[in-house]
Amino acid sequence: MPFESWKRPKIHIPKTTSEKVWDMIGFITFFGSIILVIFVWGKLPDEIPAHFNFKGEVDRWGSKWEIIILPIIGFLTVLFMQFFEKHPEWHNYPKRFNESNARDFYLVSRRLLNQLKNVCLIIFCLIMMEMLSLVLGWGIHFGIWLLPIIIVATTVPIIIGIIKMRKIQ
Repeated sequence: MPFESWKRPKIHIPKTTSEKVWDMIGFITFFGSIILVIFVWGKLPDEIPAHFNFKGEVDRWGSKWEIIILPIIGFLTVLFMQFFEKHPEWHNYPKRFNESNARDFYLVSRRLLNQLKNVCLIIFCLIMMEMLSLVLGWGIHFGIWLLPIIIVATTVPIIIGIIKMRKIQ
């Protein structure tokens, strides 16, 4: 039933300490990287790394203006995911969902979304740092580790969230 989520209870659950900590880490990291880009903008060459292959090697160079795409996507990601964090009753749940376990499901689902939102912001920061460090010669590179870091950082919260949801009766 596509409109079944409209019947779900709306429960106000204050943000947990872990959600607040994740938000602080995500936002500080993300906005810190944007401030860094602003400070080094004049030092950037006209062409910067625009894409990396699975080995972490640059496989496309582009205009330095392309680095602005990541903060824009990050900002849109935050808007979208925060909206859905506020509406856990719209999330997808297993058939065993009912009014007695709604709070538990909402909390696990909202925490998962919160963690993924902030992991995305941190990943955008890592990518911007990789781009900057390569063109400015900072000597700090993720190289071949960039893709595994991204995969692990996004997969681990999902797996933990699934395990926690399976434990809800």
